[in-house]
Amino acid sequence: VGAGGLGSPVLMYLAAAGIGKIGIVDDDKVDETNLQRQVIYGHGDIGRYKVIVAQEKIKDINPHIQVEVHRYRLTKDNALNLFEGYDIIADGTDNFAIRYLVNDACVLLGKVNVFASIYRYDGQVAVFNAPLAEGRSIHYRDIFPAPPAPEDMPNCAEGGVIGVLPGIIGAMQATEVIKIAAQIGEPLIGKMFIFDALTFQSRLLKYSDEASVTPVTELLEDYNHYCKIRTVKDKYMQLKEITVQELKAMQDANEDFKFIDVREKREFDFVNMGAELIQLGKVLNEGEKFEYPEDKKVVVHCRSGKRSGDAILALQDKYGYENLYNLKGGIIAYANEIDKSLPTY
Repeated sequence: VGAGGLGSPVLMYLAAAGIGKIGIVDDDKVDETNLQRQVIYGHGDIGRYKVIVAQEKIKDINPHIQVEVHRYRLTKDNALNLFEGYDIIADGTDNFAIRYLVNDACVLLGKVNVFASIYRYDGQVAVFNAPLAEGRSIHYRDIFPAPPAPEDMPNCAEGGVIGVLPGIIGAMQATEVIKIAAQIGEPLIGKMFIFDALTFQSRLLKYSDEASVTPVTELLEDYNHYCKIRTVKDKYMQLKEITVQELKAMQDANEDFKFIDVREKREFDFVNMGAELIQLGKVLNEGEKFEYPEDKKVVVHCRSGKRSGDAILALQDKYGYENLYNLKGGIIAYANEIDKSLPTY
């Protein structure tokens, strides 16, 4: 589930190991920003569907395997039918809504869930819902019965991840799949392996050896709502936006507007568009200290448009500002569509 940073090494190693039937579910296309960590793709693959490219790459590694592609987003309406056709589910997703959906579908169908997650410099690997002498082992909800608050949910696209980490954790995740399929060794059942790439230290958390105690009787109607995740449309429908083309026209016309960059200083030092740097934390926590002129537009930007959108929504809620405009696509869109001399990251 997911053909991104974790899915890339998992797919390649499972194909090389000779796993007979591999299914890939993902609805995303390859983007240039993926290449730093999603090593199954190259520049020539940009714009193509990940599942199609991944299928070609792993069939080239091992032409004897069967590869099934599912070019859609996993939802409550298709998860059970999809998982029915497989013995082991490898969860390489990057958001809590899909993570809980994967877990619940595995529990309902009696499928082993080989879980992995990454964020910045840290990674986790575990095996959930494995068969025991009596019942099945703990699953994700036994450890995390409820999702974290929305403001505490990490976002890989904005928080970032060191490029080698998905390879390290993905190789471990593939190892667990192979151990379970071959019935060898001691899989991470009732355990969670935690790795810190900065210190190269690891911990092995051991949980109860008893069977799972958290029942799952059906899939939830709306996992986004359960995780308090608003859809992009819902979340940003309050935002006023301008495109990078509109921004360029404003700049060319020497229009009088305030331009704010809410990224971190290290990002600003790497590449900037001449905006005033006011870091997101200061915008959210100390907004009253900054002057926002009411007689002209205030354009706010970040790397991709998410953090700047969050800043605008917070300021509108807290102070009632009405003249804030989010730069759609952020500095990445500006670099790709307006000024290709700007470095991207």
